[in-house]
Parts: sequence; structure tokens; C-alpha cells
Amino acid sequence: MKNALLLSALLYLFVNTAWSQSFDKANGFQKFNGFLNFYYDDKNDKIYLQVDELEKEFLYVYSLSSGIGSNDIGLDRGQLGNEQVVYFKKAGQKLLLVQPNMRFRALTDNKLEKMSVEQAFAKSILGGFEIFDQSKGSYLIDISDFLMRDAHGVARRLKQTDQGNYSLDKKRSAWNFDRTKAFPKNIEFDVFLTFKGEPKGRNIRSVTPDPTAVTVAQHHSFIELPDDGFEMREFDPRCGSYPFTYYDYSTPVQEPILKRYIPRHRLQKKNPNAEMSEAVEPIIYYLDNGTPEPVRSALLEGGRWWNQAFEAIGYKDAFQVKMLPDNADPMDVRYNVIQWVHRSTRGWSYGSSVQDPRTGEIIKGHVSLGSLRIRQDFMIAQALMDKPFAERDDNYRPMLELALARIRQLSAHEIGHTLGFAHNFAASTNDRASVMDYPHPQFTLKNGEIDFSNVYDTGIGEWDKVTVAYAYSDFPKGVAEEQALNNILAKAQSDGLRYISDQDARPIGGAHGLAHLWDNGKNASRELDAILKIRETAIDNFSVDNIRSGEPLSVLEDVFVPLYFLHRYQTEATVKLVGGLDYNYAVKGDGQLTVKTLERTTQKEALQTLLKTLEPKTLAIPESKLSLFPPRSIGYPRTRESFKGKTGVAFDPLGVAETAAHQTLMLLLHPQRANRLVQQKALDKQQLGLKEVVSTLLDATIMSKVDEGYLGEVQKLVNWQTLQELMHLASAKESHPQVTETILNAMTDLKKELESRKEQPHAALLLKEVEKFIGNPKGYERKIEAPKIPDGSPIGMDCFH
Repeated sequence: MKNALLLSALLYLFVNTAWSQSFDKANGFQKFNGFLNFYYDDKNDKIYLQVDELEKEFLYVYSLSSGIGSNDIGLDRGQLGNEQVVYFKKAGQKLLLVQPNMRFRALTDNKLEKMSVEQAFAKSILGGFEIFDQSKGSYLIDISDFLMRDAHGVARRLKQTDQGNYSLDKKRSAWNFDRTKAFPKNIEFDVFLTFKGEPKGRNIRSVTPDPTAVTVAQHHSFIELPDDGFEMREFDPRCGSYPFTYYDYSTPVQEPILKRYIPRHRLQKKNPNAEMSEAVEPIIYYLDNGTPEPVRSALLEGGRWWNQAFEAIGYKDAFQVKMLPDNADPMDVRYNVIQWVHRSTRGWSYGSSVQDPRTGEIIKGHVSLGSLRIRQDFMIAQALMDKPFAERDDNYRPMLELALARIRQLSAHEIGHTLGFAHNFAASTNDRASVMDYPHPQFTLKNGEIDFSNVYDTGIGEWDKVTVAYAYSDFPKGVAEEQALNNILAKAQSDGLRYISDQDARPIGGAHGLAHLWDNGKNASRELDAILKIRETAIDNFSVDNIRSGEPLSVLEDVFVPLYFLHRYQTEATVKLVGGLDYNYAVKGDGQLTVKTLERTTQKEALQTLLKTLEPKTLAIPESKLSLFPPRSIGYPRTRESFKGKTGVAFDPLGVAETAAHQTLMLLLHPQRANRLVQQKALDKQQLGLKEVVSTLLDATIMSKVDEGYLGEVQKLVNWQTLQELMHLASAKESHPQVTETILNAMTDLKKELESRKEQPHAALLLKEVEKFIGNPKGYERKIEAPKIPDGSPIGMDCFH
């Protein structure tokens, strides 16, 4: 491909140079011949653009070619901005860069109807440029200020994340000609931008040598739009793709005005009638050539899994992953890229794309993989393995293999997004049917030892083959596409494959009983029970030999964090079964289940398993292990990924237990869940209701006997968190009045029980809190906050991906 592109560029350069216009004022300027010619005036440090065709649409994309390096701030190297269809329009003695409104259209031959829609909705003028020179219908305009501006919103983002007020300093900004290039179908500009300001946040201080001067590189691409040979494919809510949408006001009244299609790459068979055929143009992704081994090989292997799905629909080598040529720019629109992105803290990886806003055609896939993720997976393995460094310090291969297995899956997952595919969080119930799920490492116990042989999947899933078949099948002439696509989805349904995406899988806001993040197994509560046993085994095995010789024990505490909270995501999955639902993205006539409440036995089993996560014996770190965690060594301070506590420099095992208990209770006693429990009991008297959930919870916590010593103190913290979360639920604005009524009645009964034990200091203190609540149930506020849970896998759930 590299040689073909070079030859094309040279031919274009020859033809374009012979034909190009002559501008008197551009004499002595350095000229760049490409999709749009441009000139550099080195005396005045300006860039001029040659516009030969007015009102001809092209694509404009801005991005960051170098970033800030903080996950919390969110300005990564390679981060794409919005793609925009634009054109130049002459108005008086200037050219305007106009962005038409692609959201609202009239796809008709009636020009007046088209005009009425265009005039009804606002368009955007992105820039106004005085004409510097003109010749034979071509115009030369100064676009320096347009390029040297904060198009990506860096200053705005720094302000939004409370890092300080920054503004662009043009005196310390400049062109980056190493990455400013012209090609036949695209031109690329790169600019160093420096932002000056007074830093407020620690994040910006942590990643810049001088936080009063923050320099990034911003990239601008002007791209020829694809021809009209792309065939749009209709969106189906069952297909696993994202929707690409717009409004067509020329639609007949009886038809939907909102049009839905799927974004996808252009892919066609050389021979559509052949059972197996090469593609006219294969989809090729290029891996960042700065990626080190052995990560490089793992990412190549995982990305290539997708070719299995394309082979299943009759393509030969239609999806390929190669190394990015050394002289190629990852921001060049001609390359689909997988970038290995470095940050100061762990964060999400993500897959994005440049699409044609007219059709949804994917022009460039762009994957950003956070480089610190692999280190977290390594540490999870390090925590679960039994004394990995007991005999030698170079025994890292088993942990590295687990981390690389995860990276292969991550490569496939993020590439999937750039192919147009959404998450499928129900895939774990179908024997890992999709790489578009979030996979939790799958451990098992064999003869009392933790088995790592099946930790992650090793190829593309059956659901992934369905999504590729729907999005990319090239049907021979004479085949009814609509029926063929429906047959693909009908077969997936008959095969028992399930598809549920983001909004239905989140622990807060979601209610689906089969779709969860970072979970395993067909039954969430049974898998939680299994992972609690694995966690118990690994904690029992945990020792100083989980770190290398010579490392401070502060490192041992960090290794222990993901082990202690190993069950957190399976707990989130299990919580969703309580007051949970089962449903599909059904369409009329497909015969799928629409919606039903989960069976009482399923919900009851989940509740009983959840109570195990609140038991002191589960929450309390064994006393024999506490000596492993002394105050932190100098040079090894606590971080956002460390345990939080309330004991100063000393390790706080009670605070750790309080945090874990709070996680379960916060999710179980959420207003949306409580409201559903009220509703399902009202519709079915045999169902689990809120009253039963509350009474079962109280019996297992506050109403139970409090032991003496360490476990007793853990129990007291669980009791306090239970009481607070119940009263907080009753006072929440989102809670139905019936929720408040149920909890108020439970508190009245609890008051009687606590009065019978008021000679016990713990009971007496709880009693005072209950009495205050009964007197003012809607005015309750939490008084004792549990320590914040450390970042998870990969980071906390308050983040988007």
C-alpha cells in the first residue's frame, strides 16, 4: 500500500504542478501541491490556502497529534475531534468556510423543498478569510489564524477539569512542518500550541514540566469526500452496530422522518457471487510503530482475530493488521491506526473513527490503547498467584502471559468499535460470545488451587460473526438484502445469542439480569459465590513472596488492592438481579421475549449471595496478614489506587471493610431498584418486594449478634453503613413514597429491637440515629462516609468507558 500511495502522490504532484494557477503575491512562497494546494510565507510565518472550487464540499477534521498525558484531564495523543462537512463560499471580498447542517435534510430532487429545509435550520460559519490574491477563478486566502487556534478546546477542557484558566499564547505557538504534508486526497497541518495560565489542579502539575506553559500539538485535516459508490445499510436495534442518524423532511408522512443506518467501512467482494473472494479494497489497520514487544505481537494477534469473522462471510484476507510504516503519520486519514497511548495514570482505552457525515461511511478507524492497562492486569495475576517470587525474582512469565491475553482481547475490542460495533454486555452468558463485552479474568478452583488456564478468550466470538455478517456481507445480485439481513439476526436468535448494550448494563441505571460489565457466567450470583471462594483462597495464600526481593512492603499493599476487591464487579452484576428484568431489543414479528421480571427464586438467591459480601468474615482481612502492611515507605506514597483509611499513616483494615460494605449497600439500596421492587410486588404478590429485602438485610446485619473483637468492630461498621443507606434511600427525592413508607415501618420495628438492647453502646448509638430519622424521614443526611473505593478495572465506574 505504501508504494501505491507514493506513486499516486508523485503522479498527482506532476499533473497538479503543470496545471496549477499562478498568484503574483505568492512568488517566493514555498508551495505544497495536494488535494488543496497551500503555500508557506516564511517571512511573515503565514500559511495560504488555494481554493479552486467554491461550494464544493470536503471533510474537515481536527485532532490532537500530541496530548497532555493525564487520563483525568482527557486530552490524549491521537484524540480525534469532530468531523465536519464544509465548503468555501464567496461573500463580498472574503471567503467563508461554511458547515452545512447535516442533521436535517431533504433528500429530494425538488430544489425548493431542499432550500426550505436548509433555511429552516442553522448552519455554522467556521471561518471568514479575506482574499489575499486571485487568479483565473482561484483564490488565495490566509488560513493561519484558523489553523493556529484552539479548535480542540484544550483551554476549555482544562477549565472544566478544574486545572486552571488557560489561554492560547501565539508567541509560543508555531507550525510543525515535520507533520504538515500534502497528498492527492488530503492535506494535513500540524501546529504546536502553547497555553499560558495559572495552574490550579494537581493533574496538570503532574504531567507538565512547567504547568504555567502547557504545549500540545493540534492537527487539522482537509479531506476529499468519498464518491457516491458507498451503499448505506439500515440499522436494526438487534444488529449490534451503532446507529447513524439524520432527519429527512422529504419523507412521506406515513414513514419515519428519522433515518437510521449503520456506520461501516466500505467493503466489497471482487466477485460477489463467489463463496470466498478477496475484497476490492481490504480493511487494513496499522499498529503504532512505537509499541514495544511483547505487547506489539499481542496487539497484532488480537486485532487479526476479526479476520475470522470476515472469513465466515466469504472474504479472503479482507481484514488485516500491519505495522505502521516508519514514515507514516498516525493522524493521516489514509491509515486506520491502533495507537499505544501513554498516560500518567491508568485509564480507558477507546476506539473512534472519522466518518462521512453524509452517509456514515467510516473513512478512518482510530484506536487508542492506554499503555498502563497491561500493568494492572499483570498486578492482578501477581496478587492471585501463590508465592510467585518465593524462589526467584525473574518468575514473571505466568503473570505476563495473563496480561498479554487481556491485551489481545482489548485490541480486538477497541478495533470492533472502529468497525462500527457497540458493546454486547450479555455475551458473557453465551460462553464469551463477543469481544465487545468487558471480560473479567475467569479463574477456577481445582483441588484447592487457583487455575489460570482459561483466564481470557483466545479468538473472535460467535456474536461478533453476527455483527460482521450484518454490517459487511456483500450480497449477490438478486438477493433481497432486507430479508437476508433479517435471516442473519433470526439465526442468531435461534442460536440463543443475546445482545444487550451500554444503557442496560450499568450497575446504576441498568436493570437487565444478563448484561453486566466485567462479569462471568450464566448466573451472576453463583459466579459471585465462586469468585468469593477464589478470593478467599488467594488471600489465604498471600504473602511477602507476592513481591520481588528488595521491594518495600508498600508495594505489597498495592498488589493486595485488586485482590481484596476482586469480587466488586461480580457484586455489581448480582445486585442487578434484585428487582431485575429480562428483555430484548425486540421488533414486531421477531418472536423474541419483550420484557419480564426475573423469577423470585433468582432474585432471592442473588440477595442471599450479596449478604455474604457483608459478612465480617468476608470483609475482614485476616489478622495474620495485617503485619504485611506497615506505614508507607518514603518514596512510595499512597495513590488513587491505594486503600483509603481513617487512621493516618497506619493501615486501616476497618476502613477497608467499610468501603467494601458500602459498595454493596449503595447499589442494593438504590432508589431505582427500590421503586422496581415496590412495583413488582404490587403486580405479583408472590414476587420479592422491598419490605422483604429490607427485613432480610436488617436480619443479616443490625439485628444479628455483634461479636467481640476484630470481627465485631467490622460488624459495627457494616451496621452503620446499612442504617445510613436505608435512611438515605427513604429520604431520596427519586424514591417513591411507598419506599419511604416501607423503610419508616422497618425503622419503627428496629427501634423496638434496639430499645431492648440499649444498654449496649453500639445499639444505643444506632437507636439515637433511628429516632432522629423517624422524626424527620425526608431530611436525613449521611453522617459517616466510607473511605472511597480505589480505582477498579480499569478505572472507577464514574468514567464513561
